[in-house]
Amino acid sequence: MGMLALSACSTGADRPKSASAKAPPQPYSRNPYPSTYKVYPGVPTLVRNVTVFDGEGGRIENGQVLFADGKVVAVGQTVDAPAGATIIDGQGKFVTPGVVDIHSHLGDYPSPGVQAHSDGNEATAPITAEVWAEHSVWPQDPGFSRALANGGVTTLQILPGSANLMGGRSVVLKNVYARTMQGMKFPGAPYGLKMACGENPKRVYGGKGRIPSTRMGNVAVDRQTWAKAAAYRRKWDKYEKDGGDMPDRDIAMDTLRGVLSGEILIQNHCYRADEMAIVLDMAQEFGYKVTAFHHAVEAYKIADLLKARGACAAVWADWYGFKMESYDGIGENLAILENAGACAMIHSDDANGIQRLNQEVGKVLSSARHSGINIPDEAAWKWLSLGPAKALGIDAQTGSLRPGKMADVVLWNGNPFSVYTRPEKVWVDGALLYDSSDPKRRPVSDFELGQPGMGDVK
Repeated sequence: MGMLALSACSTGADRPKSASAKAPPQPYSRNPYPSTYKVYPGVPTLVRNVTVFDGEGGRIENGQVLFADGKVVAVGQTVDAPAGATIIDGQGKFVTPGVVDIHSHLGDYPSPGVQAHSDGNEATAPITAEVWAEHSVWPQDPGFSRALANGGVTTLQILPGSANLMGGRSVVLKNVYARTMQGMKFPGAPYGLKMACGENPKRVYGGKGRIPSTRMGNVAVDRQTWAKAAAYRRKWDKYEKDGGDMPDRDIAMDTLRGVLSGEILIQNHCYRADEMAIVLDMAQEFGYKVTAFHHAVEAYKIADLLKARGACAAVWADWYGFKMESYDGIGENLAILENAGACAMIHSDDANGIQRLNQEVGKVLSSARHSGINIPDEAAWKWLSLGPAKALGIDAQTGSLRPGKMADVVLWNGNPFSVYTRPEKVWVDGALLYDSSDPKRRPVSDFELGQPGMGDVK
């Protein structure tokens, strides 16, 4: 009786914990390599007597742009400058937002282009979603400063290459001088997942005697992978909600889970219209969204479909014919997309082309006007700044000269769509990083210093 009485008096707190009690969840870090970007110092600056393309389709003649504390303050024909502001008279010149390139491999394929620097394609398996482009970025790549000084590029996305169906994560960088990748990393910018369809994956892996060796093989491997990712997501979503035993980590599946959750943006290399349409259906099947098709040489054939699905197209001006899937390229591609109301923009995919994206848009405008498609210059600047900023998820911070946004600004010495025009001054977050009249601000890569015939001199 005494034993029974003692047992009856014991409380739940006295009993040993059940082996089935759930441990609290311990979510993994979504951003283990955070940005350490610090804005370079700048001064309040007023640029006046210029033609302004505001990046949102607006044009202001005899305009003025004021920025201070790293932000755009005011844009208009009459702007009150604070006492002590630096005033730049830009008579006959143009001011635009800095160029945003959504497709670059700078840092991952740096100059000089030797095998030791070839770090953009992990071409060892068709699915390498576990790799992150940022872990290959070399900040000393002289291509960064050339893009700044020659092309007015202030922001760029660095992507893995296109050998793989899922090539890994991209990273968005501010085009500034830094010792580390994280010192360039755009604060708060979403990650991207680089995917590829078409000839590249089937050539690379078919050449190794393995799947995929056909376009149907491309889609099959993608679908199998998304099915696995959906199961992985369910396990981790349940764990992070209810706790218990932690599922095994898979770094590749972490990235795909991020896509399915809407945290990571799909940036998809694809040329042919029919393949883009299939990819859009695959995205519907597995519940993700294609943010942008890159290269998209045949995007003009499905402009209405891209618009309906909310998928952007990042294209060249006139590259075509260098392989079969690029055969149907036309110079009016970007203009037709714009005319149809689809999301479209220019991109480089090239260390030289990134230095002349303004001229690439000039070529598009020439082709379009020859075909009777009249798009104003100021509207076309969206293809260089606000369009790519939106497709990168950073349009609230940069991409146009809207007050409150980052003061990423370029003063051009003439009409920016002319082949004779170059950046005169480039500001990133209001800091003057390039001035063509100041030899001390002429970019020089320390990697090139002292090497005869390489780089600039001061």
